[in-house]
Amino acid sequence: MTDTARAIPILASLNIRESRDFYVGRLGFALVYEDAAYLIVRRDEMELHFWLTDDRRFPENTGCYIRGGQVADLYAEFSARGVERLSKFELRPWDMKEFTLHDPHGNLLRFGLAPGE
Repeated sequence: MTDTARAIPILASLNIRESRDFYVGRLGFALVYEDAAYLIVRRDEMELHFWLTDDRRFPENTGCYIRGGQVADLYAEFSARGVERLSKFELRPWDMKEFTLHDPHGNLLRFGLAPGE
């Protein structure tokens, strides 16, 4: 089967325009779709969806994990761009090399790769 199922996170946004500006302008995603209450961005095989809420509890308690060999290059790029709230890129006790960042509304993005990836 060539068209396998994928999981695509749907994250909360307190302001769709601010989310678009951060993901497209700061992280290099491409805009796929935007209206007043929904946003879709994509970069290579990474696709993220956002829904509008006025409740801060949702984005401040939500996140997603992005994994693969491209992660090291993403860290170098995000560092060079001066992305705010970017953690160190380091080996974790569970044998994954990871970094994290929070978007402007609090969503956690954790990026990781196994030593062999």
